[in-house]
Amino acid sequence: MKKKVLIISGGISKERLISLDTGNQVFKELKKNGYRVKICEPDNYLEKNIKIFKPNVIFNALHGQFGEDGYIQTILDRFKIPYTHSSAIASSIAMDKEVSKKLFIKNKIKTPKFFTYSYDITKSNLIKKINKNLRFPVVIKPLNEGSSVNVYISSKKTLDKILYKLKVYKKVLIEEFIGGREIQVAIMGDKKLGAIELKPKRKFYDYQAKYDSKSKTQHIIPVDLPKSKFNKVMDIAYKAHKIIGCRGVTRSDFKFFNGNFYLLELNTQPGMTKLSLVPEIALYRGISFLKLIKWMLKDASKKK
Repeated sequence: MKKKVLIISGGISKERLISLDTGNQVFKELKKNGYRVKICEPDNYLEKNIKIFKPNVIFNALHGQFGEDGYIQTILDRFKIPYTHSSAIASSIAMDKEVSKKLFIKNKIKTPKFFTYSYDITKSNLIKKINKNLRFPVVIKPLNEGSSVNVYISSKKTLDKILYKLKVYKKVLIEEFIGGREIQVAIMGDKKLGAIELKPKRKFYDYQAKYDSKSKTQHIIPVDLPKSKFNKVMDIAYKAHKIIGCRGVTRSDFKFFNGNFYLLELNTQPGMTKLSLVPEIALYRGISFLKLIKWMLKDASKKK
């Protein structure tokens, strides 16, 4: 018998629309293949939906804050029902860019130099710190958002304006800007699934480049890399997946510059939309969207 699957999507993060798209596409794929499926929001009725529907497994289609940062995972752990993707601890580590980057550095994985800023020093002192440690331009981003939400490349001239926009976060990451090629790597459990290169028409692979079909980001697969370099980036992504303690599917975002791979971040719940990269990589490896979802459900069921 095919399992009963409860899909949780939507939520209150800035990635709500992407989550709804992911949830709907997974729902349609399972429904047309004979699964008993229900889709719901992570709201006050979540517990009621779980008790009435009694799912065998939960597909977590949430993105961003409260969805992939350990929050919803902690709630789901109470119900003792298997759910897709990583545990609460692994999710919280991967989502916190400061914590995950320190873990990468500790394990000798290259990542852009950075420091955190809490709006606690003057602009002139901040500029001195940037010039001493990083130099302009720099990347400024929230510590715990996904999908490149509110990520900016800043010059000295635009620094004030960008920091004002991000003041709601109280603390941000200021990171060395690395040029070069955008390489994304997918890991599927213990399998190094594959990689894809992105050539965005915009400054970088930001939110619009990821989800707006009009942005015309070029997807290149297979990636044009020497075999030794390809194997190296796959190994780094797999190592990051393991040291954080991830399970299920993850996607790691790299910059390839001057012969080196720099890991920007690891995503524990990559999107499953028509423009998403993991399904595209999987399909190139001969794994259909349905097979990918079924594998994720089976993988979740192994971990109770």
